[in-house]
Amino acid sequence: MSLHHGAPTGAAPAIRVMLVDDHRTMLWGLEKLIEGAPEMCLVGSAGDADAALAMAAATRPHVIVLDLDLGGSCSTDILPRLLADGGARALVLSGTRSQELLGKAVRAGARGALGKEAPAELLLQVIRKVHQGELWLEQTLLGSLLGELLAPKTPPPRNPEEARIASLTAKERKIVGMIIDGNGALNKDLAQRAFIAEHTLRNHLSSIYHKLGVSNRLELYVYATRHKIGA
Repeated sequence: MSLHHGAPTGAAPAIRVMLVDDHRTMLWGLEKLIEGAPEMCLVGSAGDADAALAMAAATRPHVIVLDLDLGGSCSTDILPRLLADGGARALVLSGTRSQELLGKAVRAGARGALGKEAPAELLLQVIRKVHQGELWLEQTLLGSLLGELLAPKTPPPRNPEEARIASLTAKERKIVGMIIDGNGALNKDLAQRAFIAEHTLRNHLSSIYHKLGVSNRLELYVYATRHKIGA
């Protein structure tokens, strides 16, 4: 972990940049790039998660540029803690094109995502944009995230028995309730109580059996009691 002090002269305050990367060569190159940008101030460099968290608290950077793959683990795991005080914005650099990983980084709080192969001038431009509060993502990733946000939420799968029961008409539900209350009453008696002909009752029962997957009045009684139909 190395700390850097000083800021360029001028009216506008410097953009305080912190770097996090476990590859020394990459980190050295990034340091030289930031130090060469007149409106930026490199406040420190860290090579692992613990050092990054300690440095962010100590230096209070405006923008944290960090490698997505940090020591073999995904740096998205520490992003929420890095950004906890609300004063910093994060830009992730990645050697992967995985939309899933980059999307995870954005959902964890990153305001920008850029490939490691990006030109130096583009990286400086994105740091400026992220510092200004803009969100900078490649079109493919932006489209993927927008599609995810705009897609209708898939409802949880319904209990198949709920679907069966919901298919019953109000009349069929009434007949099921009568069968439960009738305690073995004959079809003729049930038909009279329902003010319908006996053959009409049999037609209703056939429909009920088919919808609920039962074969006779005994199975219907057990099924209806278990699922509280007509209760």
